[in-house]
Amino acid sequence: AMAQRTRPTMTAERNSTREVKFVSSGLTVRVFPLGGSARSDVATELLDAGAFLVGSPTLNQNMFPTVADVLTYIRGLQPKNLIGAAFGSYGWSSKAVGQISEALAAMGVELVGDGVGAVYVPGADDLERCQQLGREVAAKLAAACEG
Repeated sequence: AMAQRTRPTMTAERNSTREVKFVSSGLTVRVFPLGGSARSDVATELLDAGAFLVGSPTLNQNMFPTVADVLTYIRGLQPKNLIGAAFGSYGWSSKAVGQISEALAAMGVELVGDGVGAVYVPGADDLERCQQLGREVAAKLAAACEG
């Protein structure tokens, strides 16, 4: 499951790149744009999910409020056996990716990598880092399913 709150020009291209990577790895991806998805829908999807990726732009040195809301809600449900990662964009303060990573770790999600942050609109290097994160999550998930 991928939950995100985006600025369309900042993160949409990254998400489609990451989705392609997961699908090409044989994984099903369910994206929840948090501007229009209920937190309970994200939580329901996580019941059968193996991975949870969360994205947000940084707004006033914090993750977007709708992202914080979903993470707080899900933390209370104490999800189990999830692999996860954070991604986001920022202007002058790159705090959201770290805050999301901390929140995922606090709920027991096994983090893959340090997350991916991009300054303003993601460039080719940023998209490659997203693809690499997708490969790493897919490999970790495949290994967990085999073991």
